[in-house]
Amino acid sequence: MGYSGQSLIELSKKLTAADIPALMPLVSDRELRTGAQFALASQCEPAIASVREAAAQQRMDFLDASGVMELISGFEGCTLRARERARAAQVELETLRRDYQAKAQQKAKQQADDDARIQRNAVKMTQNPRQAAQELSREEREEIYRRSLTAMGLKEDGPMTPQQKELVQRMYRTMVLGEPGAPSSNTPTK
Repeated sequence: MGYSGQSLIELSKKLTAADIPALMPLVSDRELRTGAQFALASQCEPAIASVREAAAQQRMDFLDASGVMELISGFEGCTLRARERARAAQVELETLRRDYQAKAQQKAKQQADDDARIQRNAVKMTQNPRQAAQELSREEREEIYRRSLTAMGLKEDGPMTPQQKELVQRMYRTMVLGEPGAPSSNTPTK
């Protein structure tokens, strides 16, 4: 609040390029974000590479980095060369943001596809375990087994009670190895 072109001038007199590393983490703080952006922008050319690199490595939000570049490109206290470099960096940041977003969408789609495939295989396994054991690869059966453990809040190498360990071992034998399951206590025996 209250930052302006005058703020850039004042900050450029009080800060140096040596302050850039200390300012970088402050951009992610909601309360300090605007001030940190102005402080970085006040350093003109030296801040450009640091901010661009932080955004490329996802240590700084693309929009925050773009905001710094916009401030630099409009700050008359920066050289013309620095302002032009800031505009070029802003374009580069937008390209990086789009690429990152596209990769994130692709990853989310792949995860959704994997989830749907594992769910379909799990349904096959519950409807006809013998047939599923023949149709599904060991890797697919292990995926179902691991997903079942996760749904139960358990991890293969995590802490378990003796009863949970027995259950997990039985699940592995029946789901992955295809061994016949022991009859449940509710199933009448002949």
